[in-house]
Amino acid sequence: MKRIENVTIVGMGALGILYGDFFVKKMGKDHVTFVADAERVARFEKEGVYCNGEKCSFDMIEGGRQEPTDLLIFAVKGTALRESARLAEKSVAEDTVILSLLNGISSEEILAEFFGEQHLIYTVAQGMDATKIGNRLKFSNMGELRIGVPDADPQKKENLQRVMEFFDRMSLPYTEEEDIKKRMWSKWMLNVGCNQVIMVEEGSYRTIQEEGTGRERAKAAMREVIAVARAEGVHLGEEDLEGYMALADTLDPDGMPSMRQDGLAKRYSEVDLFSGTVLEKAAKHGIDVPVNRELNRRIKEIESAYERR
Repeated sequence: MKRIENVTIVGMGALGILYGDFFVKKMGKDHVTFVADAERVARFEKEGVYCNGEKCSFDMIEGGRQEPTDLLIFAVKGTALRESARLAEKSVAEDTVILSLLNGISSEEILAEFFGEQHLIYTVAQGMDATKIGNRLKFSNMGELRIGVPDADPQKKENLQRVMEFFDRMSLPYTEEEDIKKRMWSKWMLNVGCNQVIMVEEGSYRTIQEEGTGRERAKAAMREVIAVARAEGVHLGEEDLEGYMALADTLDPDGMPSMRQDGLAKRYSEVDLFSGTVLEKAAKHGIDVPVNRELNRRIKEIESAYERR
């Protein structure tokens, strides 16, 4: 079993910086590479990035010039995934393992179109309270990765063992999931509720932690996901909702999810991965989802004003 000795990361948002900084400190910068387009490489070389006030020491290379890697991590917005996959094509060799840290429930399917499903370890990033404003990342809770494979394919199982051995060596917090698809839907359910409500109410995690309309609105949106999940054959229930709300309650009350950070920066968000996907799947099954319909309408209304600024 080949050991993982080199890591390539695509995406220098909150999670890309968080894990890039972690791996550089554990492995040394010679073993960690970021891949980006020419514009982002130039911006990084000019401005740099910071993690908890400390300037990061990263090697960054333009896509197409990189060597194959052992572990390839995607940490981009869902809207940028296909473009990022094309940038990363030369990073993938026969034994490269791929992780996606994206929100939603569809990124693995998209990456499988580019690289083949045998490379993919399904991953859920949860529990971190990282906030990135400009080129500066701040976090107090690193959270953990939940990892697994959706079937008993021998190559996927071997790649999962390689990743777990690597994470053990790095002392990176993770949990192996027997039912990784349920875990992915559970995390997506939380994003659908909390991220969207915090965006619409222009708040922070406190908005959904304190008893009141924000918390109840988030739960209502999450219950609509439960109905859709069951129609899709994924067995989510109220206990999963309460478990993830308890997780959200541990986050920094002044922290903000990525969608709210997008709103502050007047960037278009991943609303189509959240309520957009809920609406699409609900329509397929004839399920009414009024809370997500209204959240979707309101977020797109907010974003439509960006063009007029």
